[in-house]
Order: sequence, then structure tokens, then C-alpha cells
Amino acid sequence: MRLHIATCRPLPEPDADEDLLLDALRAAGVDATMAAWHEPAEWASPAPTLIRSTWDYIHYLRPFAEWVVQVSASAPLWNPAKIIFENLHKRYLLELASRGVPVTPTTVLDRGSEVNLATLCAARGWNDIVIKPAVGAGSFETHRVRGSSVEAAETLGRLLEERDVLIQPFLRAVEGHGERALVWIDGEFTHAVRKSPRFAGNDEQVSEALPISAAERRVGEAALALISRELLYARVDVAPGEDGAPVVMELELVEPSLFLKQHPPALDRLVRGIVRRLGG
Repeated sequence: MRLHIATCRPLPEPDADEDLLLDALRAAGVDATMAAWHEPAEWASPAPTLIRSTWDYIHYLRPFAEWVVQVSASAPLWNPAKIIFENLHKRYLLELASRGVPVTPTTVLDRGSEVNLATLCAARGWNDIVIKPAVGAGSFETHRVRGSSVEAAETLGRLLEERDVLIQPFLRAVEGHGERALVWIDGEFTHAVRKSPRFAGNDEQVSEALPISAAERRVGEAALALISRELLYARVDVAPGEDGAPVVMELELVEPSLFLKQHPPALDRLVRGIVRRLGG
């Protein structure tokens, strides 16, 4: 059974799960090889593909989309192309909110928009805010600023020249309780980790595996309700909102870290799901 695992070269940061996953797949009889999505020679021979660490796609969105179409036309792709395209732009947060899923309050600004940020934030009662690209990964161009500051206006103006942008209030609970990444693999949530706030230029810091609270699980299940049968993996990042109840910060369906090192049963479940999909 052959499998391509899509990555990028060079990786912007190490993938702690790569060797664990390769070893576990090979032990299960899968001929798994890493393949950089942007290297055509590595895709000359079609094979089922698992997207894992294509972390530079945000800088090459159109070529990446073309690659997704090409690869999925010749062999299975996980997650499927439809899911990938629906999750690339964080406008999905507005769609989740329209379905009644609790999400971080979010304003989406289109590229080229002219906005008085101080006025916008005053109207929403926001002061401590986060500005970040609507298509992004990691901490790329993610900034915590005061909504009324000159720095915030300059940052927003610079980003809007090149891309769509999200504006959100900074959730105070993130500093204490932390953001929780809920990992979902092949039909169920497996574990969570606590992630410290991460902004442009910062390294990611995560905890050991943590249990998922009943309230977090309800929010995570609501976020995935319409698409769960189409997924191999997912990550729902949540944090307490102003009232203390969890809200979705991000729904990661393209290339999220799954923190397999922190919870080996999740690795086992992912491998079993892949083997089953490969017909093993």
C-alpha cells in the first residue's frame, strides 16, 4: 500500500509528528513517503495522499489550490479537496456562527478595504484586539494590539494592501486557561493540548495531553457536525469566551498539527484509519 504524505521544503519549523507517523505507517505495512507539494517530480506517480505539513501554502495559495485539484483527480486525498477549499479562508468562522456554533467574535475585512479601525473597535466595544490574515497558518502576521493605537491602524493598513484580514477581540482567558486544541481523528475526539498565546515570530508552546471537558466537546462536535463523515482528521481550537463558556477560535482541517507525540493512542487511531482507507 503506497501513500504520499504531503509536506513542504524547507519546513518553516520542525514537525514533531513526522517520524512517529512514518514509523507507525511502515510498521503497519504502508509504503509511506514524504513528498513536497510544490515539487512536480514527486507527484509523477499518483498515489493516495495525506496532507500533513504543507505549511507554506499560505504564500502560494493559487498553486496550492491547483495542486489539490490535480492530486485529488488521480487518487484519494485526505482530507478531501472539498473540505480543504472550504477551510482555507477563515470566513468559515462567520458560517459557523450563522449555524449557532459559539465562535470568537470576528470581523472579516476584504483586501483593499478602507476602515477606521478605532471607530470599528469602539462600535464593538473592543480595545485589546488580534489582527491576522484570513488565510494564514502558525503565527504568520498575527498581532495583538490596542484597537485605538496608531500601531494597530498601520498594521491593519499594511496587511489590507495584500490580503483579507480578520479582526477579533483578544480573549483574556487565553493568558491563564490557555487555548485548547481539541484533536479529532477518524470519527472521535482523542485528546487536547493547551497552547500558549502565539503571535508573529513566537515559537509554539504546548502541554502534554489533556482531557476534553464536556463543554469543549459539545462545541467541537457542533463545529464538525455537518462534515464529520468526510474527515480523516481535524483540530478545533477553543478558549473560554467572555462568559467563560468555550468558543471556537479556529477550525483546522487542512494541515493542523495533531500532537500525536503527546497521545500515542491518537497515532494508533490515525494509522488504523489510513490503513482502512487504503483497503488494508
